[in-house]
Amino acid sequence: MKSKLKESSIIRLDKFISSQTEYSRTEVKKLVSKSQIKVNGKVAKMVDLKIDTEIDEVLLNNEKISFSKYIYLMLNKPKNYVCSTNDKISQTVIDLLPERYKNKDLFPAGRLDKDSEGFVLMTNDGELAHNILSPKNHVPKYYVVELENPFEDAYIEKFKTGIIIGNGEICLPANVSRFHEKFAIIELMEGKYHQVKRMFKAVGNNVIRLIRIQIGGLTLNVNLEQKGCLELLHKDVSKLTLKYDYDAVCFELEKVFSSYLINNKI
Repeated sequence: MKSKLKESSIIRLDKFISSQTEYSRTEVKKLVSKSQIKVNGKVAKMVDLKIDTEIDEVLLNNEKISFSKYIYLMLNKPKNYVCSTNDKISQTVIDLLPERYKNKDLFPAGRLDKDSEGFVLMTNDGELAHNILSPKNHVPKYYVVELENPFEDAYIEKFKTGIIIGNGEICLPANVSRFHEKFAIIELMEGKYHQVKRMFKAVGNNVIRLIRIQIGGLTLNVNLEQKGCLELLHKDVSKLTLKYDYDAVCFELEKVFSSYLINNKI
């Protein structure tokens, strides 16, 4: 086991630098040719030099490059962007990323419809993405929904019993509550195609606007403008798979998001 772990920390110099900075491997080659990279105090001569990410020190223009295997970004997606890494017709969430992140093999951990908004997790950590998306793990996602017609209390029990959304497809039990007259907060443990819209349509209402505002225990930063993203700290990443009492979450979300929704700031 130790040898496998050790082997996994060995990486080519150019791959290491391109994974941790905005430079491509071609650009790293130029940096090496200009003697701008040092490994353990010595000027690097070859881009294919093997380094150990656990113990070797790499300097770029005398500044240390810290190693992080995975990247986690909170992206505030606006409408008209597709949650995909590639689309021949529409712009994707990849187009919203700053240049320094565009060659990091990032992908959206979960789908948010083209005309929906809010929190999209961008990462290159496939295992974490799977843990978040698998219905078996019951990681909750929270959405604020603006409705065409006023919220009805009867929705609460109907959503809890499992809404049938067409073709005999039954949703897992979901929590929903009123959030102002024509707004609701809904908690889902799964992500079927156009699920929220289809659920409200099944009870005779229509969704005007949908914003994902929380994944697990991590809430969308209200100061993050649409199209903006920020890199998450380890303590924030650990919140992504946490579960809380629904009523407690709603209480906190209402405090944070009420004024922003009313003033149409998010």
